[in-house]
Amino acid sequence: MDGTAAIERNRVALKRIVASLVAMAGPVVGPHSEARAGPELVEGEPRTLPRHLWRAILRLLRPAEAAARRLIIAAARGLVVSLPPPRKAKPKPASSAPLLRSLGLAVMMSPADRARAAAAARRAAAPARQRALSLPLFDPLRHRPRPELVEGAKGSKGQNAPARAVPRILFPGLAEPSPLPPPPSRDDPVSAARLGRRLAAIAAALDDLPGQAARFARWKARRDLGLTRRISPLRPGRPTGRRLPRFDPSARRPRKIREVDEILAHAHSLALYALESPDTS
Repeated sequence: MDGTAAIERNRVALKRIVASLVAMAGPVVGPHSEARAGPELVEGEPRTLPRHLWRAILRLLRPAEAAARRLIIAAARGLVVSLPPPRKAKPKPASSAPLLRSLGLAVMMSPADRARAAAAARRAAAPARQRALSLPLFDPLRHRPRPELVEGAKGSKGQNAPARAVPRILFPGLAEPSPLPPPPSRDDPVSAARLGRRLAAIAAALDDLPGQAARFARWKARRDLGLTRRISPLRPGRPTGRRLPRFDPSARRPRKIREVDEILAHAHSLALYALESPDTS
């Protein structure tokens, strides 16, 4: 099974969906280069979106990210990479100065110690280098809330109680009830900084699918050597935002099924095939 044509077709369709999401967000997220830098302000004002628009973009962005991850896994099938040799840890020089200082004894610093302290101070004063944005290779694991924090929870399902529904303990005549926070409105401003970074990350991943496939192949090589905690990049069960149970091009499209749902279902089948049937030729 050669899925190169299917991977490319789904990649182009995902790029079109991401471009439409950027257009929905408007100038708040800015172009990809600006979103990759991640500025928190646009012309001196916070980067915000109305809550209803922010949620609408997330409803499409989550399955698009899951589909992009699966296309990366499918593109990495049969890819073999060589890992660099592990770095040797530098031996730390043994010094009795910290022990003597803890005992209240004065210690004269050597020129080498003074140079190391000055270099450490310069590194601490330098501005932190911004991390490059990259699409996560792993599905986020499901969060299981603790039963004591779930309202009316009997099993594993439940929702955390909203702030306006929590009980309040009052002393009549001694304390006045404080006003409860109002429920969220669909027009409340929500920060769009993280949303812009996520859009930039998925756009960069779709523009460089071979590079992302090599990145996944390096992780898989480290996993085979027992150097990682995560065993599978996919979480058990349905992927994030999935609505189609499986990809069937001959079946009629059910109601409430979007294009991104079909892409995710197809990409999920490609990723499962790549993980279960690695190309060892």
